[in-house]
Formats: sequence, structure tokens, C-alpha cells
Amino acid sequence: MKHLHYDLNLTSSDSVQVSLDKQANVMLLDSSNYQRYKRAQQYKYYGGRATQSPTYVSPPCSGHWHLVIDLGGYSGRVSASVSIV
Repeated sequence: MKHLHYDLNLTSSDSVQVSLDKQANVMLLDSSNYQRYKRAQQYKYYGGRATQSPTYVSPPCSGHWHLVIDLGGYSGRVSASVSIV
């Protein structure tokens, strides 16, 4: 499964700003759910389909998080820039 991946250490007061060149899924996952995502198993995430740019996603708690950006199985490429605000 092709996707963009960002490894982040976040606090509960952080927000991740994601700028995209097209619509895409923007998902924030903990480590166990990221492993499930990579194995194409059922997983839980924060975020969703981003139809506007920039979009923001925040973690529910401090810790190690994986930001994943994908096209939901559609072909093509997406470009993104990510910053913590």
C-alpha cells in the first residue's frame, strides 16, 4: 500500500497542519494501528478525508504518532507538507 508517512512525537496540545496538492486521506495513528494499516487489517485513526488544504488533525494524547496520507486506493500521487502548530 503506497502512502506518505511521517513519524511524529506530539503533545496533546499540538495540532498537525497538512497542506496537500489534492484531496487525500489524512490519518493520525498510534503504533499498533499503523502496523494494522500496513497489514491491511482493520485499524482506528484520527482525521479523515481532507477536501480542503490546509487541514488539521490533533492527537487525543501525548506520545508517538504516525501521520499517514494516502489516496484511499485510487491511483496517482499526492504531495504534502507537514508542520506542527
